Amino acid sequence: MDKKILSMLGIAKKAGKVASGEFLCEESIRNGKAKVVIVSEEASDNTKKRFRDKTTYYQVPLYERFDMETLGKAIGSETRAVISVNDAGIARTIINYFTNDKQ
Repeated sequence: MDKKILSMLGIAKKAGKVASGEFLCEESIRNGKAKVVIVSEEASDNTKKRFRDKTTYYQVPLYERFDMETLGKAIGSETRAVISVNDAGIARTIINYFTNDKQ
């Protein structure tokens, strides 16, 4: 499932529907654009808590997965601690992959 999720992140990036980095992701969440947020397992505890709090308040699904390098490479970047997907269809597919992976 990880490869499929990473592939979907790449598709979202090519479509211009990804915000990456803490500032842009927070802005995406606040503006109601973020449909799903992925925080790296390597992100600091402070970053994880801040995004858990924000996504809970704004009712945006949040998943903690991947190391920062893998998350960055998925969108053609260096390392990334946080990515938000701002497209409902792509986000729904990613959420389904995460949900089905836990079963």
